[in-house]
This record gives sequence, C-alpha cells and structure tokens, in this order.
Amino acid sequence: MCLKNKRILITAGPTWVPIDKVRVISNIATGQTGILLAEKLQRLGAKVTLLLGPAETYYLNKNIKLMRFKFFDELKNKLIKELKTKKYDILIHSVAVSDYKPAKVYRQKVESGIKNLTLKLTPTVKIIDLIRKANPDIFLVGFKYEPDADKNLLIKETNKLIQRSKLNLTVANSIIGGRYKAYIINKDTHCGPFLNKNAMCDNLIKILQA
Repeated sequence: MCLKNKRILITAGPTWVPIDKVRVISNIATGQTGILLAEKLQRLGAKVTLLLGPAETYYLNKNIKLMRFKFFDELKNKLIKELKTKKYDILIHSVAVSDYKPAKVYRQKVESGIKNLTLKLTPTVKIIDLIRKANPDIFLVGFKYEPDADKNLLIKETNKLIQRSKLNLTVANSIIGGRYKAYIINKDTHCGPFLNKNAMCDNLIKILQA
C-alpha cells in the first residue's frame, strides 16, 4: 500500500506499574524501535502518532504527533480511546507492556528497611487482545520478544500470538549473546533474520508498502 497520508499509530517504550506512591516495576525497553519507525514512516508522508512510554524522545520530528504515558492503565486507556474515536489505518504495537502488576498497591511510600518484604503479582490484561474489539479493521502489527530463543522457538511462540490476537504481521525478536536478531512473520511466511533494528524497520516498511 502507499503509505503517504496513511494514519499510523505506534506504541513504544517501557510501561510502569506502581508499587507505592514512589516506586514502580518497569522493564528495560528503550522505545528505540518505535521511534525509528515513526521517523521513517513520517518521511514517507504518513501521518504518524507515537504513543510513547517513559523513554527518551531524542530529537523527534516535530511532524510526529507525540502522546506520552507512564503507567499501564494510562497506556490501555489512551490506546483504546484513540482507536475508538479516531480513524487509523495501521497500528504498530511495539510497546513493552507490563505482564504483571502488584496485587496490592500501597497508598503511601512503603517504609525502607523492612525485612522479607513480599510483593504478590497478578497478570495484567493483554492489551493487544483488546485492539480488534476497538477497531476490527485496522492493520495490526505486533511484536514478540523472547530473549535467548532460537529461530524455531521464536517462530513457534510468535505464531501462537498471531492466532490469539488476530495479527496481520508480527516482528519476532531476540537477543542471543548480546546480538539482536529479528524475523517478520505472518500466518504463512517469515523473512529474516535482521541483525539490527534499523534493518528490521526498513524491511517492515517495505512489507507495509507491498
């Protein structure tokens, strides 16, 4: 498809869940992939909105609409609202969503020095599974990260995600021995490996243009 004037929503970055008033559980995502895609797609004439978690924005192109979030519930609410109230052609869901949250959030700061403090965690809602309900027709690109996974395991786990969440495309990526490796997968085929994020982004965009 021609990407000029296509409305594209990209999610990126880490996601926080609160422990107490000052502490959070997070992850090590940087948002770099989402930012790279936003920049490249905007240069092709797409109308890009970037929903970015607590990560550095670097020197983001001023023509990219930037929306910020920090916490899981902010991400979920803003994403679903965007999908229900605005028309998007493509959603690239690269954000690193928190899979677990504390069963109890403390209203005040937990006192330091407590021995054997235990946090009970419960699963969060799978945001990617809510997307089709909010916008059944959107072209949906998901991401699957499995550290240290070989190609066969990576593709197997990604195919499960494609079927469950009704994805059009998925980027399956891993880091083995400190090296990035990614494949772009749909329900029938896969391509790759791509050995850096820039190459993966370029090839994903080529597929979107096909």
